[in-house]
Order: sequence, then C-alpha cells, then structure tokens
Amino acid sequence: MVGIIMGSDSDLPIMQEAVNILESFDIQVEVDIVSAHRTPEKLFDYANNAHKRGVKVIVAGAGGAAHLPGMVASLSPLPVIGVPVKSRNSIDGWDSVLSILQMPGGVPVATVALDGAKNAGILAAQIIGASDKCVLDKIIAYKEGLKLKVEKASERVKK
Repeated sequence: MVGIIMGSDSDLPIMQEAVNILESFDIQVEVDIVSAHRTPEKLFDYANNAHKRGVKVIVAGAGGAAHLPGMVASLSPLPVIGVPVKSRNSIDGWDSVLSILQMPGGVPVATVALDGAKNAGILAAQIIGASDKCVLDKIIAYKEGLKLKVEKASERVKK
C-alpha cells in the first residue's frame, strides 16, 4: 500500500495523478490531508504509524514552505517521495521545490518535479516492484507502452 498525503485539499488535483497511476498498477492507496503546520499531532501520528498499517511508501505533496515531506521523513522508517506543489501562496513553486529538495543528511526525501505527482506514483510503484514481481511486471509493461507510443508517433511524423 502507498500512503498519499498532502497539506491541503487544494493539492488534491495534483496529487490525484499519483492516485491514478498507482491504481492503474493495482496498488492500494490511502489518501489523507495531513498539514505540517495546522495538524502537527496528526502528522506525528501518521508518520510514526503508517508502516504499522502496511504502508510501504509515502508520497507527500505540499506547497509553499512545504515542510510535510521532510517532517514525515524525519519520523517514519519508510521511503518518502516529496511532491512540490505550486500553490497560490508559493513563489513560483521554487519555495516548495527547495524546501523538499534541500533535506539535511540523514533525512532523505526523494523529490520529483514541481507538480510531478504522476512521477511520484511511478517511483513509489518501482520501489514496491523491487520486491513484488507482479508490480514489477506491470511497470515493465507500462514502460514498454511508453516506448510503443513514441515509435508510433515517430512513424506518423515520417509519413
């Protein structure tokens, strides 16, 4: 299972892309809003207990100061993938990117591109696929599909 959390419901349209891609790989997801600044107790509970509920990877999306992914990573033994979200209170998204990317040594957060929730979902699936052959086979098929799309487009352009 993959836990998908975000700091605000305004992040859901972006984070839905992670939900969609994970569900396409038949990976169970749980989705919740966990604000680092407005619900710190919930953040602590989520980060400390997600692995006890069977979560294998956490995808955390946040905008603005974007403390959610790093705070979760500081508390959880699970891999955390941070999704910087360009929010209305953001400085073109750079504050979110840097807040998630520039973690201190010992507290890693894998970071995807600004609004890159789809890639976060794929990365979460690849992490799970490293020890789950069924998921790995689906990822291999997905990547083959990407290759075929490019080959078909290339053929259309050549005509």
